[in-house]
Amino acid sequence: MEFNHKTVMLKETTDFLKIIPKGIYVDGTAGGGGLSINIAKKLDSCSGKLVCIDQDPDAIKECRCRLSCYKNVILVNENFVKMKNILNNLNIGKVDGIVLDLGVSSYQLDEAQRGFSYKKEAKLDMRMSKSGLSAFEIVNEFEPEELSRIIKVYGEEKYNKNIANAIFLQRKKNPIESTTQLADIISSCVPFSYKKKGHPAKKTFQAIRIYVNSELENLEKGLDSSVDLLKKDGRLCVITFHSLEDRIVKHKMFDWSKPCNCPPDFPICTCGQVPKAEIVTKKPILPSDTEVKENNRSRSAKLRVCQKIV
Repeated sequence: MEFNHKTVMLKETTDFLKIIPKGIYVDGTAGGGGLSINIAKKLDSCSGKLVCIDQDPDAIKECRCRLSCYKNVILVNENFVKMKNILNNLNIGKVDGIVLDLGVSSYQLDEAQRGFSYKKEAKLDMRMSKSGLSAFEIVNEFEPEELSRIIKVYGEEKYNKNIANAIFLQRKKNPIESTTQLADIISSCVPFSYKKKGHPAKKTFQAIRIYVNSELENLEKGLDSSVDLLKKDGRLCVITFHSLEDRIVKHKMFDWSKPCNCPPDFPICTCGQVPKAEIVTKKPILPSDTEVKENNRSRSAKLRVCQKIV
């Protein structure tokens, strides 16, 4: 299957990066290379440089094909959380811009065998890197209390206990092996009225996927690395797709822009902190009505941008 992923807010993100032809840029979640191509086009072929990172080997394979004509592009099959080490190994210090397009790609959802979708029959997997702990192990081996916690925290699912208990009871009979089997179990243990709001398995699948790939923990670390790696006036653009991601990005950028971390009742500043960055987008940028109509998966996307000042 072709790696088909339509980058959300492609023009907006590229414009906010303020690309310098001789600059150095990082696409930390290269995916199918849509945004990477847009960046590469604007770079000087000799002095500009683009580092494309993705933990999915299928994504890197696709980028290798699509970006083959750009000699100033470096591809790395790794998680963006290791960005500092990656750039250090490439003898790159500070960079002029970084972009992170978070979440799961259209390809990963549409490729049934990856096990991300509750709509398609496949083995439970959900590993973006195709290695490590899988969804099958979490669903079949974790204690009900831990399952419930994961579904509540990472999926914000109010029927987390019902779902965890239903999974536990079913796996005592036989292992839960497929995506549709898990989706049916979830559907069977929530009220009928809840199903009218959308597929009842959506939040649980999101929760398991986030846990499998350590998405929120990696995002926290990756954001801190990103702001440290930016040159003065360098920009960080982050596209999120659900409230948990967006909350982390929003709070990080706010903290970087604060001049002081002392408690409000301190008479004078004792922390000595100076702002690292300024927020460029006071409110998140949202996709246009036209884009949402053409690509329904873009409807929940938010773009936030900050600029390094020290």
